[in-house]
Amino acid sequence: MPELPEVETVRRGLAPHLTGQIVTGVVVRQPRLRWLVPDELAAQLPGQTIRRVERRAKYLLLRTDAGTAILHLGMTGRLRLLPAATPLQKHDHVNLALANGQCLRFNDSRRFGALLWTTEPPEQHPLLQALGLEPFDAAFSSAYLRQRAQGRTSAAKAFIMDSHIVVGVGNIYANEALFAAGINPLRPAGQLTEAECDRLAVAIREILTEAIRQGGTTLRDFIGGDGEPGYFQQSLRVYDRHGVPCVACGQPIQRCRVGQRATYYCPRCQR
Repeated sequence: MPELPEVETVRRGLAPHLTGQIVTGVVVRQPRLRWLVPDELAAQLPGQTIRRVERRAKYLLLRTDAGTAILHLGMTGRLRLLPAATPLQKHDHVNLALANGQCLRFNDSRRFGALLWTTEPPEQHPLLQALGLEPFDAAFSSAYLRQRAQGRTSAAKAFIMDSHIVVGVGNIYANEALFAAGINPLRPAGQLTEAECDRLAVAIREILTEAIRQGGTTLRDFIGGDGEPGYFQQSLRVYDRHGVPCVACGQPIQRCRVGQRATYYCPRCQR
């Protein structure tokens, strides 16, 4: 499933092509995605200029003066910017036609993605209003993590993957950030010290920043629809390396499960 770095890569790729463009038409060929595509999307989006392409957690926001389209890629969703006359592919469910002759197509074979419309501030939408801080927000700090961790008995890994605490720290990036911070993923979050919270906040930012720079781990970009793997997978230090010697100390990497998710760590480097 695309995580924050992959979605941010998509946003950065789309923004120069969509910002300032007028949507001339919306065709919904399959409304039954994770949630029904609302009729208001096709009724209200045409004629609107896309003012900004933003990201909130793993949601893409296409902001216009009349409202905001909220898009989630789900597990298999991808976006392609194409000439409007390009023949359809299987699972091309929604088409946004643009005044410059291009179109933005949403393809989703498993239909776990979503395309919604809101005329309210998107921050107030039920899917977004309870989300935690963005990891690049100035308020995301060691003090914030320490305050939110107080009294929590849940594992440190589950804590940083909780989207009510901080958004975008998916399974791969949680494993990597905890290794970089030297924290055992099974440690109760409430036991983390101020120094550990400081290292963890820095590690989360640095890991996500590098993943974005390398185009993510699962997909490099969705613009051309090539589905090529991102390059960050070549930088993974613990994830999916069970039994492989730790890059720092040589101890074999261990694997366990936290919240039903595969978890990898070095028993010597992570305390």
